[in-house]
Amino acid sequence: LVSVGNICRSPIAEAVFRKLVTDEKLEHQWRTDSAAVSDWNVGRFPDSRALGCLRHHGIETAHKARQITKEDFQTFDHILCMDESNLRDLNRKSNQVKDCKAKIELLGTYDPQKQLIIEDPYYGNEKDFETVYEQCLRCCKAFLEKYH
Repeated sequence: LVSVGNICRSPIAEAVFRKLVTDEKLEHQWRTDSAAVSDWNVGRFPDSRALGCLRHHGIETAHKARQITKEDFQTFDHILCMDESNLRDLNRKSNQVKDCKAKIELLGTYDPQKQLIIEDPYYGNEKDFETVYEQCLRCCKAFLEKYH
């Protein structure tokens, strides 16, 4: 799960998906992680508002931001991102990777409510983080149903 900085949307999506997989007792079948297309926040914990939103829903995460690597394109089956800018960046990076096996697409592709883009809540408020959480939950549930 990929976003620009890996401190808001993608760590929320990662934590939501990990909880869904754990609740379904499928954690042995899935390797879940998140990353950034940029190196701006490498090593930082998620935004405090993202952590607060997750805690509000009973989800914890110890994720620290990292940048996507060439190995990610070679080892993950799916790389899901949040918006068109992420998609362009990932497609450009994947073209430089030999043996890229990852299917790269927007997480919003799986949204039953057809909200294709998951907007960055960084400059918003808690309500915007809640919107991201709800979108990620819908999309991750639908993605898991499709591939389980």
